[in-house]
Amino acid sequence: MPQATPNLPAVRTITLMRPLVWLVYAWRDMARVGWVSFAHGLALAAVGAIIVAIAHQRFWLLAGALSGFMVIAPVLATSLYALSRALERGEKADLSVVLKTWLNWQNSHFNKWGNDYWCMVQFGALLALAATGWVVTSAALITLLAPAPILGPLDFVRHVVLAQDGWLFELWLALGGIMAAPLFASSVVSMPLLLDRRVTLMQAVLTSWQAVLANPVPMGFWAALIMGFTLLGLGSLLLGLIAVIPMLGHASWHAYRDLVDASSLPLREPLPTPSNSSRN
Repeated sequence: MPQATPNLPAVRTITLMRPLVWLVYAWRDMARVGWVSFAHGLALAAVGAIIVAIAHQRFWLLAGALSGFMVIAPVLATSLYALSRALERGEKADLSVVLKTWLNWQNSHFNKWGNDYWCMVQFGALLALAATGWVVTSAALITLLAPAPILGPLDFVRHVVLAQDGWLFELWLALGGIMAAPLFASSVVSMPLLLDRRVTLMQAVLTSWQAVLANPVPMGFWAALIMGFTLLGLGSLLLGLIAVIPMLGHASWHAYRDLVDASSLPLREPLPTPSNSSRN
C-alpha cells in the first residue's frame, strides 16, 4: 500500500525479487531504443578509458577516480530515463529525446532563477562534489597508509588487498561503504523523479530515502546488483560498460515507477494525450 508523508509522493513496497524485473524491462527498452541506448554506454566507457589512460601509473588515484566516476552515473544516465519515459508514453524514443534532455530541458521553465529550474543541476553538482571528496579521500588513504608505493593494479592487490598484517583494504572498503550508502539512498529515484515531476531537490532526495527505508531488503539487493554489474563492466576492460550503463539506467527508471506513486505531483512536461501513460 503506498505510504505518503506531507509534501512527498506516496512510496510503494515491493518484493525482494522485483529488481530483477527492472532489469528485464531495461533489456526490453534497450532492444526498442537500439543504438542510442548503447551509445550512452560507449560514451561513458570512453570516459572511463580516458581516466585509466591518465591515471594508469597512479593506481592510488585510479581506484578513487573510477569509483567516483560511478557516483555521478545517476546524473549521466538522465537521458536514459527520458528514453524509457518516452517508450512508456508511446512517444518516439530516439536521438531527439537525448538532445532535448541535455540541450532544451530549460525551455519548459518560465522562471530561470527558481530552484525548480536548477534542481537537476544542483543534484549533479552535489554528486560531483561527493565523488571528488571520495577521490581525494581514497587517494590520501592509499598514499599515506600503504606500506609501499602503489603505482599499478598489481601493487594495489599485493600491498593493499592481500597485505597480511595490514588493515588498509578493510578501512578503504569501510570508508567507501560509509560514503556510498547515503549516496545510494539519496539518488536511487531522485533523478528520475526530478526529470518526471516538478519537485524540489529536497523533495526528491527525501522521497528517495523514504523508498529505501520502506524497502530495505529489496533495495539492498538492488544496490548489490548495481555493484556487481558495475564491477563486471570495469573488470572487462571497460567494454562491459557499453551494455551495463544503459541497462542500469533504463532499469532505474522502472525502479522509480514501481517505488514512487507520483500521480499527485505536476508533470514536468505535459503528456501528449491523457491516455498515453498507464502508470500515472
